[in-house]
Amino acid sequence: MDGIEPLQPSVNARYVSAVPANRGLFEDGESEDQAPLLPKRSTTPLPVVRHSPKDSYSLVYIIFFLMGIGSLLPWNFFITAKHYWLYKLSNNTDHTSREELRSDLGDYFESYLAIASTVPSVLCLVLNYLLVNKLSSNVRILSSLVLILLVFVVTTVLVKVDMSTCRTQFFVATLASVALVSGASNVLTGSVFGISGHFPMKISQALITGQAMGGTLSAMASMVDLALADDVTNSALAYFLTADVFIIICIVAYLLLSKLKYSRHYMLAVTCAGASDTGPEAAARTVPPLQPILRKTWLLGLCVFYVFCVSITVFPAVSSAIQSVHRDTGSPWTTTYFVPLTSFFLYNFADYCGRQATAWLQVPGPTSRMLPTLVLCRTVLVPLFLFCNYQPRDHVRTVLFNHDLYPVVFNCLLGLSNGYLGTLPMIYGPKVVPRELAEATGVVMSFFLTLGLASGSALSVLVVHCI
Repeated sequence: MDGIEPLQPSVNARYVSAVPANRGLFEDGESEDQAPLLPKRSTTPLPVVRHSPKDSYSLVYIIFFLMGIGSLLPWNFFITAKHYWLYKLSNNTDHTSREELRSDLGDYFESYLAIASTVPSVLCLVLNYLLVNKLSSNVRILSSLVLILLVFVVTTVLVKVDMSTCRTQFFVATLASVALVSGASNVLTGSVFGISGHFPMKISQALITGQAMGGTLSAMASMVDLALADDVTNSALAYFLTADVFIIICIVAYLLLSKLKYSRHYMLAVTCAGASDTGPEAAARTVPPLQPILRKTWLLGLCVFYVFCVSITVFPAVSSAIQSVHRDTGSPWTTTYFVPLTSFFLYNFADYCGRQATAWLQVPGPTSRMLPTLVLCRTVLVPLFLFCNYQPRDHVRTVLFNHDLYPVVFNCLLGLSNGYLGTLPMIYGPKVVPRELAEATGVVMSFFLTLGLASGSALSVLVVHCI
């Protein structure tokens, strides 16, 4: 490798920060562009270089931004295609109609969709923790992307297939597809986080920014397709084809990553660490210690758990069923664009803003009692959404917030608080443990997050049944 003279790496170099924590200071006065996030607790030197190559045309930054989008885009594309799922699961056989006819499968689809996406995620995160040091990141990333692509190709093909005689089978097949995509996305996310830990913080920031953009882009694509397509199936076809193309772009971008001098410069540490980590000592370290991680991070983990539990309880199962109070006018704004804009786009854009805010503002701190207090205060958002114009209502007939402005404000509050209060504990977690446990801590914090999503999705089913 041109200009690179590796020395023998530390055996602890395998444990690298996997969550993009905002570490503003580096030891020994190193600048952000010069210091990869590698532990300095070593008995032997880490790989060093004579020349630090530059990220030409910001290609590596762009690749990690794309991988961040790709890690959450599949799930967002599934939940945002509300018009399509309601059409497929209803008794409507008119391909040119956007009318959302009610059916039992359609009423509870989004709640079951959340369960199908979160339960496999918990299992995959447990497996990821056990195998964090055993499988190549290249294998995990590429196999996850290929599996996601195959599922989306099948989903795209089924758009033009008449499912009116087998709606239940289509319902089950869709949930199975969501489970596969969700599990693969979690493996992809953890693996890409692990790689980003070897790069300067600006690369990790590109990854988390890309993740925040995934939902926003899927909501924008949904609205564009609704505006341009003539009917539901044409809109869904263009929508899922967009996802197919983007996943292919992610695969090509990741294959390009290893060809760039800038990425080879920092990923050399991964290669050298893997080559030197052999023998009985390495075998003993294949599963990182859990007890010291939980001792330091249990409260932060509970904060992450509760933030996402509250969010998924109302989004998207409740928030996307809040209709415009002027829906009877029949205008495109109230019938076609109200839900995609107020529920999906505003929530995801607010979530993006909340996550971005943590790059500049990190208060309250990791030991402050204010953090769990603010997290608990988000509970009030659940009844606020329930008393908006949620339709259909079978049990609770009262609508307290009978104006279209209310769901706009509530979705913005839900997204902003989710992005900010959900990201802070994820940033703090790897900072409060020894640096050699940072990657494993990232997996543990991700487990709390996904467990919160699973619990919230179960609660969303109960809430929808009670309304």
